[in-house]
Amino acid sequence: MLLNYINWNVNPEIVGFWGLSIRYYGLLFASSFFFGYLIMQKIFKKEGLTIELLDKLTVYMAVGTVIGARLGHCLFYQPGHYLSHPIDIIKIWEGGLASHGAAIGILIVLYYFSKKYKKPYLWTLDIIVIIVALSGFFIRMGNLMNSEIYGIPTELPWGFNFHQSSSVLSGIEKLEGRHPTQIYEALSYLLIFILLYAIYNKKGKELKQGLIFSLFLILMFTARFFVEFIKESQVNFEQGMSLNMGQWLSIPFVLIGLFLLYRSLKQQPAIK
Repeated sequence: MLLNYINWNVNPEIVGFWGLSIRYYGLLFASSFFFGYLIMQKIFKKEGLTIELLDKLTVYMAVGTVIGARLGHCLFYQPGHYLSHPIDIIKIWEGGLASHGAAIGILIVLYYFSKKYKKPYLWTLDIIVIIVALSGFFIRMGNLMNSEIYGIPTELPWGFNFHQSSSVLSGIEKLEGRHPTQIYEALSYLLIFILLYAIYNKKGKELKQGLIFSLFLILMFTARFFVEFIKESQVNFEQGMSLNMGQWLSIPFVLIGLFLLYRSLKQQPAIK
C-alpha cells in the first residue's frame, strides 16, 4: 500500500533566477569540499605542514575529482553516446558523475602532487581518503535530493516513492516503494569516514604508509559492491548482467586494497 512507503517528492532545485538555479546536489557537493578543507586543516596542523600546501592540494583534488568523475561516467556507462558526441562531455550541468572515475582521477592527480611537492605517495593517499569518504556521504545525499541512483522495488516500510525521478519510470512505477540506496551508501561512507579519522587520530605518526588507504579501498568498494545488488540499473546495457558495471569496477579496487593492506603491515611507520 502507498501509505506503507515514504513519499519523496523533493524539488531538487532550491531556488532559480535568470535562467540559473541553485540545487541541493551542487550545495552538498560544495559542502564536501568545505568540510573536507576544515578537517584537512587539522590534519595538516598535526603533521606540521603549511596551509599554502593544503591550498595547492585542494586544487589538485578538485580538478581530479570533477574531471575523473565526469570522464568515468562518459567512458564507463555511455561510451557510445559520448564518443559520438564528444562536446556533450563538458555538459556537466546535465548530470552524470561516476565515483569510480573520481577515484581514478584522484589517484592520478595525487601522484603528480606527491612528485612535485616531494611527499610520499601512499602517505598522501592515506590522509586524502579520510576526506574522500566524507565526500561520498555528501554526494550520495545529493543523489537522494535529485531522486536518482535509487534501488529496486521493495515492500519494506522504509521504501521511498521517488516522485521527482527524472528517469524513465512510469507514473505507476514512481509509486512503488524502492530501496533508498543513496541513504544506504551515504551512511556506509559516513561510518567509514568516522573509522578512518579515528584510526588516524589515535595512531598518528605510528601509522604505516598505505594502511588507511588500503582500509578505505576495501571498505568503500565492498560496501558499494553489495549495495549494487539492490540498486536499479543505471544504463540499459546493465540489464541482465549478473554483476553490473559498478560491481565490476569495484572488484579491482578491493583487490588492490587487500594487497596494500598486506604490504603496509610489513612496513615501517610512515616518515614525512
